[in-house]
Amino acid sequence: MTDRFAAPPESPPRSPLVRECTGCGACCAAPDIHALKKPLGVPCAHLQPDCRCGIYAARPAVCRHYQPDWVCGEVAPLPTLDARIRRFLEIYGLEAETPG
Repeated sequence: MTDRFAAPPESPPRSPLVRECTGCGACCAAPDIHALKKPLGVPCAHLQPDCRCGIYAARPAVCRHYQPDWVCGEVAPLPTLDARIRRFLEIYGLEAETPG
């Protein structure tokens, strides 16, 4: 079984200490979440100021099944949610969607 916390070979090594959700909010802000009609790079409408989910008990399956991985160890230490979003998108070579 592959260690989902090991960075890909082309990436610098990541901290082996971050192996659980840190509550940084990046997974609720950076990726698009079709089930919630949430665009890429935009915080979920249910993400609270403390980076916790406002509908946690009723969150959709895509959120319920999300598992932390090496990217979490890369973005979680960043000081702001905006910085975490930017780094998450940078890792995947993506750009935030712009309202249009």
